Amino acid sequence: MEQFETVYREHSRAVFRYAVKCVGRQDVAEDLAADAFMELHKRFDQIRTGELPGWLFVVVKNRSIDYWRRKAVEQRHLSTLSSAEPSVDPEAPFDPWWLRAPELKPIHRACLHLRYVFDLDRADIARRLGLSEVQVKGHLQYARELLRKRLVQETS
Repeated sequence: MEQFETVYREHSRAVFRYAVKCVGRQDVAEDLAADAFMELHKRFDQIRTGELPGWLFVVVKNRSIDYWRRKAVEQRHLSTLSSAEPSVDPEAPFDPWWLRAPELKPIHRACLHLRYVFDLDRADIARRLGLSEVQVKGHLQYARELLRKRLVQETS
């Protein structure tokens, strides 16, 4: 553990600066740098310290690519929204329609909620629910397919 702390003190500033350059936002950069060091902590026995900080930079780069992909999808979705849609009332309780879908089992609702409301990845969802990542992936795929079928039925 002492070795990890030494590596953290030695490289944290550089990793954070690189993350800021990748995403341009300090709050997101803090998350990316923290994710990189969490990955390092998980794999510390497997990583040679001579590969640092390059290994950390690669983790930050990959996470920043994921961030920009999510942003692009969000922007694409926002651009397709009609301006005639009603605005969201911030005082109204959050109750997405898919939480009430009778086709879904509780495990499907939990996986969807953690993924799309709390923006957790499959590994985090698996940890929280005591499942494997493969199980989470399967539950998410199955739930999305059920919801797609329901939407098709409702629109036709």
